[in-house]
Amino acid sequence: MPERIVETVQVKHLRILDKKGNADPALAPPLSDEELKRMYEILVLSRTFDQRALNLQREGRLGTYPSFLGQEASQVGSAFAAEKSDWLFPTFRESGVYVAMGCPLHLLFQYWGGDERGMRMPDNLNVFPLSIPVGTQITHAVGVAMAIKYRKDRAAALAYFGDGGSSRGDFHEGLNMAGVFKLPVVFLCQNNQWAISMPRDRQTAAQTIAQKAWAYGFEGIQVDGNDVFAVYKATRDALMKAKGGGGPTLIECFTYRVADHTTSDDASRYRTKEELEIWKARDPILRLRMFMEKKSLWSDAYQKDVETRSKAVVDEAQKKAEAIALPDPRDMFTYTYNGLSQRQSRQLKDF
Repeated sequence: MPERIVETVQVKHLRILDKKGNADPALAPPLSDEELKRMYEILVLSRTFDQRALNLQREGRLGTYPSFLGQEASQVGSAFAAEKSDWLFPTFRESGVYVAMGCPLHLLFQYWGGDERGMRMPDNLNVFPLSIPVGTQITHAVGVAMAIKYRKDRAAALAYFGDGGSSRGDFHEGLNMAGVFKLPVVFLCQNNQWAISMPRDRQTAAQTIAQKAWAYGFEGIQVDGNDVFAVYKATRDALMKAKGGGGPTLIECFTYRVADHTTSDDASRYRTKEELEIWKARDPILRLRMFMEKKSLWSDAYQKDVETRSKAVVDEAQKKAEAIALPDPRDMFTYTYNGLSQRQSRQLKDF
């Protein structure tokens, strides 16, 4: 028999807002001026929180912290597209997602200060605790998506992970199940080019991470992860498709981790200054600011006001977090298992 082509796939790359603040009018999402301002203000607030967390860690007032500097558009743009009924599953680097979804900021400071109670979300926020283990939240999101489908809720799950997470078994298991059962879930990969010191080209020989979706029977798309409009549109479209019974989507946000992997890392040991400077010039907040300036929505006075308000919110959150009494250290024994093991009983006695 002659050879035949069984299937061919194409991975599209979406960019709406270029690095000079020019937007493609045919693709730009229909956001009002007020929505544009709110999006911009959340971006600034996210960066203000991130910088404060880094400063507090250096002062010994927070534990190890993973900055998301440079990835704000991927986090805020995607969360901005979600509805309150959707369920979000962030990783350890998605503090910006919590900010965008309206999580009280003192809870984030509380958590990064070592108090797990900071991840107990208010009842009106469908955001799961951030996942420190790489990739485990992907299968959790798929499980929730399965429940959504059984219950026939108008909602979807949104799972975040990095390029390193795409090498985990949870990634393949989660995408396979989502494809087989056509589940209402969106997988969002923040491809920030580095998994600690491991470059993206050592994660996979594939040209894109987005193309992996086709192996599991659904669409994958790559977007400019520093373009908040592209991230918002791709995520919004994918969520709407999922809620309409169209199944899952894999979105690869092509972005960059400007900061170190965490405050325990020194990225200068494995990447060049030249590479860093190239990506700094693609600042996602600056890109939106230039767009807004062209529309007469931005001014120096507005910028100062946004920064002042953001600092005030972060100041208040920090004060509130630091005023919370620390938990009883013995709770680490009491609440680990249903009952104390013999070993725990001995340890607790000597505590």
